[in-house]
Amino acid sequence: MKEIAAIRKQLADGEFEFSNHAFRRAVERNISEAEIRQAGSIATIIELYPTDKYSPSCLLLGYTQASRVLHLQVSQAETPLLKIITLYEPDPEEWDETYSKRRS
Repeated sequence: MKEIAAIRKQLADGEFEFSNHAFRRAVERNISEAEIRQAGSIATIIELYPTDKYSPSCLLLGYTQASRVLHLQVSQAETPLLKIITLYEPDPEEWDETYSKRRS
């Protein structure tokens, strides 16, 4: 299972691919590859999904150079390219002020 250092490196180096869903969301939400690389290079894991449908995955929190907050869900499978499952800007109504914990 990939650790955060390997995930950060792959995101920063552009060694990732999109699920069909993630590609559609990136286009709809105007999230660029540069923003993914920026946010991914400093991302932290905020949730783990060890029993996800196809492979263990995790939710990352990262910030772009322009301070845009992004959540990236990625597969932790040991594959040559990191798979981005989905990505979005977290809704402040659903997340705390740090965007790392869900509101109850």
